[in-house]
Amino acid sequence: MTAFVAEVPLRWTDQDAYRHVNHARIVTLIEEARVALAFTAAGREGLAGFSSGLLVAGLHVEYKRQLPWRPEPLRCAITVRELRAASFVLDYALHDGSGADDPVAVTAWTRMALYDLEADRVRRLTVDERNFLERHRGDVS
Repeated sequence: MTAFVAEVPLRWTDQDAYRHVNHARIVTLIEEARVALAFTAAGREGLAGFSSGLLVAGLHVEYKRQLPWRPEPLRCAITVRELRAASFVLDYALHDGSGADDPVAVTAWTRMALYDLEADRVRRLTVDERNFLERHRGDVS
């Protein structure tokens, strides 16, 4: 099992008056990495269910160090845990740079719930969705 890795670009407007990436923008960066996993990568495998109803049910962020703005993208590694019938947790490690050896600046997790928008209710993972997520189970790196 391996982490899913996304490179997320920084924008000039991501920095605040203290010249580091603003906390609200950090949440946006991990969202962009999550979209790369659940919508783009899953979509390439024919799994459209995540993009048609996936909700954030919980969010926790911890800052290990400040992230200064730079033109290079950041590495965001995502792993899966607590894979349940209709929800799962994604763990994020946002690195201070694009390499696996760059220090982790932010760790976070989101509890995700699958949702049927037409029926207006939570839905269960399909076998294929579960198999896709299983490939990314483990410790975030």
